[in-house]
Amino acid sequence: MQKLRQKFHENTGLSPYVWVVFYILPFYFILQTSSTLNTVLGIVMVVGFFICYVLSFISKGWLVYFWTSIQIAISTGMSLKFGYIYFFLFLAFFIGNLKNRKAFIILYIILLITTFSTIYYGFVTVHNRVLVTQLPFVVLSLMAVILLPVSTYNKNKEDVLQGQLEDANKRISELVKLEERQRISRDLHDTLGQKLSLIGLKSDLASKLVTKNPTQAREEIKDVQKTARIALKEVRDMVTEMRGTKLEDEIFRVKQILKAAEIDFTLDGSPRVSTISLIAENVVGMCIKEAINNVVKHSQATSCTINIEQSSTELLVKVIDNGVGISRPISDLRGNGLQGMKERLEFVNGTLEVVSERGTMLTIKVPNATSKQSEKEV
Repeated sequence: MQKLRQKFHENTGLSPYVWVVFYILPFYFILQTSSTLNTVLGIVMVVGFFICYVLSFISKGWLVYFWTSIQIAISTGMSLKFGYIYFFLFLAFFIGNLKNRKAFIILYIILLITTFSTIYYGFVTVHNRVLVTQLPFVVLSLMAVILLPVSTYNKNKEDVLQGQLEDANKRISELVKLEERQRISRDLHDTLGQKLSLIGLKSDLASKLVTKNPTQAREEIKDVQKTARIALKEVRDMVTEMRGTKLEDEIFRVKQILKAAEIDFTLDGSPRVSTISLIAENVVGMCIKEAINNVVKHSQATSCTINIEQSSTELLVKVIDNGVGISRPISDLRGNGLQGMKERLEFVNGTLEVVSERGTMLTIKVPNATSKQSEKEV
């Protein structure tokens, strides 16, 4: 039952309990008539409509047109006979949820023609008293019949595209992981693999020379020790590099995020930095990622620029957007991660400044590793 209710909500955009009103309302109009025959006819039409409505949801191909045509006929009959036009709203929701573009256009046009013709005939030709008394609701229903199918169809199409975008991002993420695994495998083979092979060969040679030529055996052992130290250093360097995130890689991910959010991206300067330490570069990358998340979630911006400047003393990064801006101080914006960015930068002797005028500009400054080293020497 829960799954059925959830599926109904996804297909119509409304809770099933809202539709209960429309289930009950037709009987109010039917019971206004004094004729028993008309009452029975009205009940049969209501039951027939809802049976066809359910069948149209679970049918495929030409049966969708068939059941929908019967619903249109019943809606027209209910409107002219009892002044109940709200079955057209059911059809509007259903047609808007059609995934086939051709079926949507055909049934939408038929729905508009039938609705307008029925209301015109009821007002002008037969002067239906019930329709006249509920004129404001008729106008609202007519507007809903025009707008609901289009808005629902576009929303469903947007949801499909969003799902495809998420799937594409997942595939990209998997490909990036696969490429990273392959890179690690190549690095291990090119560095550690060759060194271990060399150590194995020299160890075998030294074991053979122990008795024949002890002096040469000691030289081989020294080579084994030297090669082992080199291999250990290369492994440590490789692990250190894996732990950090290059600023260039972070800028690439930022570009993808902004593209998915339909925000124009501009990069000024080169993301390849060599003057700061790997830890500092990793911190700057995390701060840029946090800043871009804020731009996407809170700024309502249409464009974003990242400016990277490298001088002899520091690395300067500016993240600029044309959004709504912020007015509170950094200390009051813990929820947006700005305080966390400031604390991370303080760890590498960096600073964060925020200026909000016709948008927001975040300025990140990190001193160069060479300048810090020269200051210590002085």
